[in-house]
Amino acid sequence: MDDVRAPDPAVSGPLTREAALAHLQRGEALLGTGDFDRAAVHFNRVIGFDDPGITAAGLLGLGEARYRMDDEDGALASWTAVTQLTETPSTYPAWRNVAAARVRSGDLAGAMSAYRESDRRAPAADKAEIANRLGWLAKETGDTGASRKYFARGRGTGPLIPMTLVIIALTVIVSLTVLVSTDGGALERFLWLDKLQIALGEYWRLWTVTLVHGDPLHLLFNMYALFLAGPIVESWYGSIRFVLFYLTCAAAGSVASFVTPGIVPSVGASGAIFGLFGILLAAGRIHHPIDRASRALVQQLGILIGINLLFGFASGGAIDNAAHIGGLVAGLWLGAVVRPTKVATLAGGWSVPGRAGSVTASPDAVVNPTAPGMARLILPFALSVVVVVLVVGIAIGTSVHEADPRAPTVAAIYSVPKTT
Repeated sequence: MDDVRAPDPAVSGPLTREAALAHLQRGEALLGTGDFDRAAVHFNRVIGFDDPGITAAGLLGLGEARYRMDDEDGALASWTAVTQLTETPSTYPAWRNVAAARVRSGDLAGAMSAYRESDRRAPAADKAEIANRLGWLAKETGDTGASRKYFARGRGTGPLIPMTLVIIALTVIVSLTVLVSTDGGALERFLWLDKLQIALGEYWRLWTVTLVHGDPLHLLFNMYALFLAGPIVESWYGSIRFVLFYLTCAAAGSVASFVTPGIVPSVGASGAIFGLFGILLAAGRIHHPIDRASRALVQQLGILIGINLLFGFASGGAIDNAAHIGGLVAGLWLGAVVRPTKVATLAGGWSVPGRAGSVTASPDAVVNPTAPGMARLILPFALSVVVVVLVVGIAIGTSVHEADPRAPTVAAIYSVPKTT
């Protein structure tokens, strides 16, 4: 049943603005139902309207309909026509569609030219993705110098001070304070993962454990690993998601340790760092981010994770492997479910961008590449699943440890905590 009314496209003659917008609405609705032939008729009807924005929206929609009908040449012709009009809200998505079409046809030089035009018009949120696509194209055409420049630009759209460096600095300051201060022992006991105290409600320890380390070598190894993995996760997902992921994986590692037997306290950031490893491993294998600069490290992560877990199992209990595994599992889940948002991904293909918006309300809407409602729910869903598991884990760990007859002042019993 038709849920969007529009004038009969077979009726010739001048259109009112309301009728032209109704044709755009109807064309978009037909695209959504897969009726591409009829959608093309409605989009074609508004081409030539005296408002360039409406004509451009019609051409953009017509190109989409032709593309869905496997008419690549016709689609490219329609999108190219948009770029030849005066600047309209449809110009940017048209250039991106032209670039993607040229990639599919093997015209990489033409695709680079179109992506440069896209870059001139792109909103800030899209700059990194376009820079990475230009970097890939430059690499494929043999221009390694330009490729490095574009990939550097793609990585350089982050904050002035990356959150990875902020976390490293904070961890180093706190850890060294504990290691060199005469009163460091008290601070360490306040921050480390003390299972009996967590059972009594001191839940901050699930995160503060990442700030203290057993010795300078332990601190050095962990911070080096964070320095390697953190910037990649941050460049793939952005600073806010990186911090969310780091804190989530840290809590997952701590809860995994909390539910295991024993009351020896733990120190170290390895649970969170293993979580970052898991994110990179899963996202790299599933979503295939276009990030050649990080490829070597990501490809070696499986071996690196396996070696570290073996060391943990062979340590005789000195290493808190439960925290490693807990952080790793949380990271694998997040990396598998949440697609990187700051770099292009091969999993998404060289698809026609800009169609997540709608041309139904006005021609301006076609340039809004916001994610569909379902896509915006993926991150909250992924985090919610982890939170539910953590709450269950805390309940289980609390039931085990709150009835422990041993004194809650674990520090008086154990002077050497486990490391993570």
